[in-house]
Amino acid sequence: MGDDSEWLKLPVDQKCEHKLWKARLSGYEEALKIFQKIKDEKSPEWSKYLGLIKKFVTDSNAVVQLKGLEAALVYVENAHVAGKTTGEVVSGVVSKVFNQPKAKAKELGIEICLMYVEIEKGESVQEELLKGLDNKNPKIIVACIETLRKALSEFGSKIILLKPIIKVLPKLFESRDKAVRDEAKLFAIEIYRWNRDAVKHTLQNINSVQLKELEEEWVKLPTGAPKPSRFLRSQQELEAKLEQQQSAGGDAEGGGDDGDEVPQIDAYELLEAVEILSKLPKDFYDKIEAKKWQERKEALEAVEGLVRSPRLEAGDYAELVKALKKVVGKDTNVMLVALAAKCLTGLAVGLRKKFGQYAGHVVPTILEKFKEKKPQVVQALQEAIDAIFLTTTLQNISEDVLAVMDNKNPTIKQQTSLFIARSFRHCTSSTLPKSLLKPFCAALLKHINDSAPEVRDAAFEALGTALKVVGEKTVNPFLADVDKLKLDKIKECSEKVELVHGKKSGLAAEKKESKPLPGRAAASGAAGDKDTKDVSGPKPGPLKKAPATKAGGPPKKGKTTAPGGSASSGTKNKKGLETKEIAEPELSIEVCEEKASAVLPPTCIQLLDSSNWKERLACMEEFQKAVELMERSEMPCQALVKMLAKKPGWKETNFQVMQMKLHIVALIAQKGNFSKTSAQIVLDGLVDKIGDVKCGNNAKEALTAIAEACMLPWTAEQVMSMAFSQKNPKNQSETLNWLSNAIKEFGFSELNVKAFISNVKTALAATNPAVRTSAITLLGVMYLYVGPSLRMIFEDEKPALLSQIDAEFQKMQGQSPPAPTRGISKHSTSGTDEGDDGDEPGDGSNDVVDLLPRVEISDKITSELVSKIGDKNWKIRKEGLDEVAGIINEAKFIQPNIGELPTALKGRLNDSNKILVQQTLNILQQLAVAMGPNVKQHVKNLGIPILTVLGDSKNNVRAAALATVNAWAEQTGMKEWLEGEDLSEELKKENPFLRQELLGWLAEKLPMLRSTPTDLILCVPHLYSCLEDRNGDVRKKAQDALPFFMMHLGYEKMAKATGKLKPTSKDQVLAMLEKAKANMPSKPAAPSKAVSKPMGGSAPAKTQPIPAPVEDSVSNTMEAKPDPKKAKAPGVSSKAKSAQGKKVPSKTTLKEDDDKSGPIFIVVPNGKEQRMRDEKGLKVLKWNFTTPRDEYIEQLKTQMSSCVAKWLQDEMFHADFQHHNKALAVMVDHLESEKDGVISCLDLILKWLTLRFFDTNTSVLMKALEYLKLLFTLLSDEEYHLTENEASSFIPYLILKVGEPKDVIRKDVRAILNRMCLVYPASKMFPFIMEGTKSKNSKQRAECLEELGCLIESYGMNVCQPTPGKALKEIAIHIGDRDNAVRNAALNTIVTVYNVHGDQVFKLIGNLSEKDMSMLEERIKRSAKRPSAVPVKQAEEKPQRTQNINSNANMLRKGPAEDMSSKLNQARSMSGHPEAAQMVRREFQLDLDEIENDNGTVRCEMPELVQHKLDDIFEPVLIPEPKIRAVSPHFDDMHSNTASTINFIISQVASGDISTSIQALTQLFQIESLAREASTGVLKDLMHGLITLMLDSRIEDLEEGQQVIRSVNLLVVKVLEKSDQTNILSALLVLLQDSLLATASSPKFSELVMKCLWRMVRLLPDTINSINLDRILLDIHIFMKVFPKEKLKQCKSEFPIRTLKTLLHTLCKLKGPKILDHLTMIDNKNESELEAHLCRMMKHSMDQTGSKSDKETEKGASRIDEKSSKAKVNDFLAEIFKKIGSKENTKEGLAELYEYKKKYSDTDIEPFLKNSSQFFQSYVERGLRVIEMERESKGRIPTSAGISPQMEVTCVPTPTSTVSSLGNTNGEEVGPSVYLERLKILRQRCGLDNTKQDDRPPLTSLLSKPAIPPVASSTDMLHSKLSQLRESREQHQHSDLDSNQTHSAGTMTSSSSTANIDDLKKRLERIKSSRK
Repeated sequence: MGDDSEWLKLPVDQKCEHKLWKARLSGYEEALKIFQKIKDEKSPEWSKYLGLIKKFVTDSNAVVQLKGLEAALVYVENAHVAGKTTGEVVSGVVSKVFNQPKAKAKELGIEICLMYVEIEKGESVQEELLKGLDNKNPKIIVACIETLRKALSEFGSKIILLKPIIKVLPKLFESRDKAVRDEAKLFAIEIYRWNRDAVKHTLQNINSVQLKELEEEWVKLPTGAPKPSRFLRSQQELEAKLEQQQSAGGDAEGGGDDGDEVPQIDAYELLEAVEILSKLPKDFYDKIEAKKWQERKEALEAVEGLVRSPRLEAGDYAELVKALKKVVGKDTNVMLVALAAKCLTGLAVGLRKKFGQYAGHVVPTILEKFKEKKPQVVQALQEAIDAIFLTTTLQNISEDVLAVMDNKNPTIKQQTSLFIARSFRHCTSSTLPKSLLKPFCAALLKHINDSAPEVRDAAFEALGTALKVVGEKTVNPFLADVDKLKLDKIKECSEKVELVHGKKSGLAAEKKESKPLPGRAAASGAAGDKDTKDVSGPKPGPLKKAPATKAGGPPKKGKTTAPGGSASSGTKNKKGLETKEIAEPELSIEVCEEKASAVLPPTCIQLLDSSNWKERLACMEEFQKAVELMERSEMPCQALVKMLAKKPGWKETNFQVMQMKLHIVALIAQKGNFSKTSAQIVLDGLVDKIGDVKCGNNAKEALTAIAEACMLPWTAEQVMSMAFSQKNPKNQSETLNWLSNAIKEFGFSELNVKAFISNVKTALAATNPAVRTSAITLLGVMYLYVGPSLRMIFEDEKPALLSQIDAEFQKMQGQSPPAPTRGISKHSTSGTDEGDDGDEPGDGSNDVVDLLPRVEISDKITSELVSKIGDKNWKIRKEGLDEVAGIINEAKFIQPNIGELPTALKGRLNDSNKILVQQTLNILQQLAVAMGPNVKQHVKNLGIPILTVLGDSKNNVRAAALATVNAWAEQTGMKEWLEGEDLSEELKKENPFLRQELLGWLAEKLPMLRSTPTDLILCVPHLYSCLEDRNGDVRKKAQDALPFFMMHLGYEKMAKATGKLKPTSKDQVLAMLEKAKANMPSKPAAPSKAVSKPMGGSAPAKTQPIPAPVEDSVSNTMEAKPDPKKAKAPGVSSKAKSAQGKKVPSKTTLKEDDDKSGPIFIVVPNGKEQRMRDEKGLKVLKWNFTTPRDEYIEQLKTQMSSCVAKWLQDEMFHADFQHHNKALAVMVDHLESEKDGVISCLDLILKWLTLRFFDTNTSVLMKALEYLKLLFTLLSDEEYHLTENEASSFIPYLILKVGEPKDVIRKDVRAILNRMCLVYPASKMFPFIMEGTKSKNSKQRAECLEELGCLIESYGMNVCQPTPGKALKEIAIHIGDRDNAVRNAALNTIVTVYNVHGDQVFKLIGNLSEKDMSMLEERIKRSAKRPSAVPVKQAEEKPQRTQNINSNANMLRKGPAEDMSSKLNQARSMSGHPEAAQMVRREFQLDLDEIENDNGTVRCEMPELVQHKLDDIFEPVLIPEPKIRAVSPHFDDMHSNTASTINFIISQVASGDISTSIQALTQLFQIESLAREASTGVLKDLMHGLITLMLDSRIEDLEEGQQVIRSVNLLVVKVLEKSDQTNILSALLVLLQDSLLATASSPKFSELVMKCLWRMVRLLPDTINSINLDRILLDIHIFMKVFPKEKLKQCKSEFPIRTLKTLLHTLCKLKGPKILDHLTMIDNKNESELEAHLCRMMKHSMDQTGSKSDKETEKGASRIDEKSSKAKVNDFLAEIFKKIGSKENTKEGLAELYEYKKKYSDTDIEPFLKNSSQFFQSYVERGLRVIEMERESKGRIPTSAGISPQMEVTCVPTPTSTVSSLGNTNGEEVGPSVYLERLKILRQRCGLDNTKQDDRPPLTSLLSKPAIPPVASSTDMLHSKLSQLRESREQHQHSDLDSNQTHSAGTMTSSSSTANIDDLKKRLERIKSSRK
């Protein structure tokens, strides 16, 4: 028994694996309890059982297994990790649970499976269950089916995928086991609930009895869409919502979820594709041609049997389709026709979209076969054509259908109309655009007037369907001429129609539009005049020709004028009627006279034909007056013009009368309702007079007025035909001139180009040169609208003439057509038609192409030619191809019908002879151009095979194929290519060439698509396989294409598509998708219509108000100036935004030079900001490439179009480099005059210049660099700062050029980099240049390294990014470079650092190889510089530099930056010649003796010295007032307006000048309310900045470095006093903590922070009540946490711990015991060191109550408590002596000991010295003496750099204007006398008088007065110059000494220079007196 109980002691998981069943049972029970108790689904406890769950369910003991199943169910339900066990557990359930006899086990097993589905593991569960269906045990099969059924019933078909299930379903019905069959039946019923069609199709072939039973059950099922009753974990909220709705008793449960929940699966998708081509009878093609109809029938029946398969595999069905088509078209046996039609139906249904490519061939044949009357044939043909329609689009077959519409056979017409009606039902308003509907409506309108009633009815049905699909608004314009009865019939048909898409009829539109119709009956002949006012356009047919006006002016106006809709449609209809038949009837002369006499004075009519010209003239004057006074409605236009035409009419001989007459015609046309009938009466006469010298202008005016009344297209056609039917060349030439002008005024809308072409050709052939010139001018104007395709029509002209035409076209290139100014007002309604039409993309271009006459070449494509092309002999094939090329060449423009040619050419695309393949590709390219957009219908059968050629192994063949595909895509757009599966099928082929070319092509084309192609998703699986292709190029291309796919499909869809990939692939692909998501460009916006359409002008204005609000939001005081122009802004930007050129449109007639007069850069408000936002939001490509791709150039072009003058842009993007040079020259010229423009477009200019860096032409590069030098000089003058965006898209490319082989270029680039430091921080430049050192180009590496050296030399180590250590390690790597120049540059750079930082450099560069290190050490030895000499060197250089700069006016604007740059220059000039910097060459030195002995004889030698009052110089040195417009003067006036004050001050803070910046900050902190707003973070940063500035050694180099430090000191005081005391205290504590933590931070920094804290401690008594103590104590707590006592004690300095104690001590003293109540913000006080410390202090202070005075407290602020334990002091001293004893730290130890002794003078160090040797004792004493001497001498005499060490660390003047300094750190107040003494020494040292010192004003008053005269006097300058020279000369006398001597020499120089100055001063006096 002992064994039995052993297992009881085991842990649960081991029990579960025990071999004893009892142990396992106990284990499972305990596990179940544990599982139920664990609340956290992510508990680690779950993972223990991860490997055991399978054992739970597969236990061999049935009883134990049941318990195991229960535990497993709870585990799966609650454990986060359960999903990992899905496969093994479900497979265990299937094999070991479903076969159990116990029902409970099976139930639990099913429940576990369903629970796995719930936790999102449905696919794995389904996979295992489907495997279970193959098990031999029927029990298991039944259980699996039942599980699947329950899962489907509960979760729905979205989770349980039906496709794999439906495939296995028929097999289950064949099972021998009844239980399986019954369960399968239940399952089929359940599936039917979710997807009816799919299951029906699949089960068609099961046992008929079973099928019948099933169908009976199916009928009983409810019709509503089923809903899932159980949800996945991720959808649980949805479930809760559903329950809520149900509990509310709402019926709302369906919500909008139907579609979402149950996607209807297309049965077709669930079927297996069947391959039938190989199964065709071998003799099929022979039999189908057999003479016996029985044999043909056999062949067809064989095909019919094969095509019954509901889904066919894709393949080449061209031959089969051709054979079937032949039977349909030509077979005499109608039964066979029907059979062939059925075969076609089967093919179309089985292939779906894949059949689309054959549709074009078959449709015309089927439609023509409708002449058969037998119902069975007609029905078969109808089924065939309907099935075929579903495989293609109406657009693709429209040409064929329309061609058949004109057939004479009524049955064909009827059936075609019915087919159109059925097709329309499948359309929606988007798939049936106006452009497509228009030709159909025109054809159907003919049919509704047909004599055969069945044709009429069919046409009514088709029109009714169209009306229903797109609504009345769209169709009504086409039905304008239909009478009411017919219109009602159409509407009646419309109401009966039921659409496939279930669209409801647009009733609202119907009501609106039908109202005015009854009123139309009033349009009778009698009221003709009145009604004809709108006779405006040609017949509705051509009404939509050339909707070039899309987005032009008229449509927009039209739309706004008739918002009601009803009125406008009325006019439309009326107008439509009149434009066609009811042009105003011609009136007889009698009627006209009668009407005229009613409105004209009687004398007028009598004198019309008087023989006296004067009477006729008087008559005309009266006539004119009468016309001017007439109302439009009263004016009988026809009668009046007939009167004018009455004898002598247009033969009038007196020019004055004639002029009046023509003027009156113009008036009548303008003022009256002028009809075409009236126009016909006068046009002939006008054309006759147009060439007249005196009357020509009046005739043109009249013609223009008529054109406005009757529309230009009609008028122009009439005028042209009249002019060319007569012989007068003057008239012809003037007519052409008038037309050129009229086109510009009216626009090109609806002009019939074809009609003009013949006349223009006649004119070009005229003998009269004037006629030819006018014709060429007219062609130039037409070219503006039609574009380059116009030239093709005139290619046959003589070369001389063609060159003239080309010259005219060249002149027009780049210009945009002007906006129409006429033809708008009256024809607003007709404009609406075109405006609406504008929605159709790409119409305009098509229409222009439509104007070109096309040739029908199908008759030339004979069967002989086709057989030639397919011949076995390649030479004959070549002949055939040559012939085809000849035919196309000859025809130029061809119609889309090209017979059998596509099939023949397709065969040649895979010809074994590659030359023929290339020839075929060339022909196809020709074909695309010749056929134009109509080539669309051949994309499927010819375009896709071209893509296959992209897989060719020969590079040149692939290139030719790509060119061909592009030529096709240009004509067709991308939609046709991406529709259907053809493209994805190509991508599927595993040919690396094909894949990379195709992906490259897609990556190029997809970004330009505005709408997402529906079938693009089909390519995604193949794209993913390309991402993992073996070929690297394919992978790269696939990655490049990824963002563009995502741009259309979205990340979600793409990520979802990875579901079918293997897990490893999925992870990789998802990572790539994430990456692509970051680079995903945004979809291109639909272009503003005006841009793409020539007539644009007013349209863009519609979209323009957008920029205005953006502009308003910029609240910058600087922007007050452009405000008044704001109103104009939208207009301006609209001009700018449309890509139509700037000022050009309004004056295209001017010469080109005049066009260039405007600004070249247009300031678009916020344009640059918007571009940056776009780039940030990835709406455009980031400017980042190795070589610029076309899309970058195009993008830049687009961005520039809105802000760069059109002509300049053309130059900038011209293919020829000379144009780039021109552009640069223009930009240089405009640089100064257009500063604002240049700055607003700076990002674009810099990007364009980066493109120039990639050009190979040196002249362009030189010019670009020249421009850049000027540009950066301008930018620094303007104090502009480059944005990050501008810098990152320019600097990397500039750095590429620093490695150019030509010296002159490298020099320029370095100069530009130098200037850039003025507009972009050097520290940010550093990483870019660092990146340049990684280049493969050794010159570039060397130059970059040198540049880095210069930056470090000029700007110090702070410039090194990210840290000096990292940067120097990178630089040091190059010491080992192969290239000598690179090595030298790296060594020089590190030597530069050594000169600044000394030995610290070795720490920073890390470990170098021995060889490299020895090179470096050698170089350091060789370099003449020593760290100690650097300050001296800088001091010498400084005055020379300062003088140059001071002479520069810019100095007044920005001191320090200029200073830096010149310093940088100097550094640059010296790099590589270190010794040169040390001495001034002899000839450039001043000879002092010469100057002294000069007694003034040669006066001209020296300029007059200006006499200045020099007393001011001897004033004490004061803090200067900033040089830039000081803040103060404005400040008081601005107090009232806080916002502007702050804006103003902030703008000053950002100034480039230190002084201004400090002054502004001081101002900011003077206003208490503002100062208190500063948050802790801000204050921390500010204090950090200020303290760093004070410690920055570079300040010493500045002219007024001392004053800057003082100013900063004052500012710090202000900040400490005025800020919110809590915030500043908190900021200082954090700053101290950071500085102590940071290893790189200097100890001086921490020291100054602590001094600020002491300062705050002094202020505490006054501020304690305003401080948030809780927050301060929290900060101290955090500080103490980071620095516990032990850690603080380890610090080198004891100040931190003293500072902290002092602060706490003061707080305790001020608050007393209450301080302990302020620890609320500390989480766990008990652990806090702070609480203990405070308690100790409180206790201590209780003991010591009253023993300390306030003064002592103040002293305590910086002193260790005197009662601090002796032990501590001993420890501290022991530490110091330890240091002195160690070799490395001996100096540091001595310094510390000196400091310690100084502070605690009473400390006894004897005990520590006692035990040491005599030598050590004397060493310590000597050391201390040396330090004391050094400190004293330093205190008296500052170093030559001009700043005392005390000064460097001076901080925070006390309230009494004294300054606590490092020298006196024991907290005692230092009196002013100390400083006065020190100042005396300093003044004496500088040779100044000490007498005036006592009356110096107080510090506060000094602040407000300027400290130094604004301009230093020349004497003063000379004075300083001489002293400098003398010093430098003395310095050089010592330069040959060794290093120790150099040191001493430095001190000697400085000490002896007092005497030198006296000497110099005396000399100066002598010179001055001798000059007098």
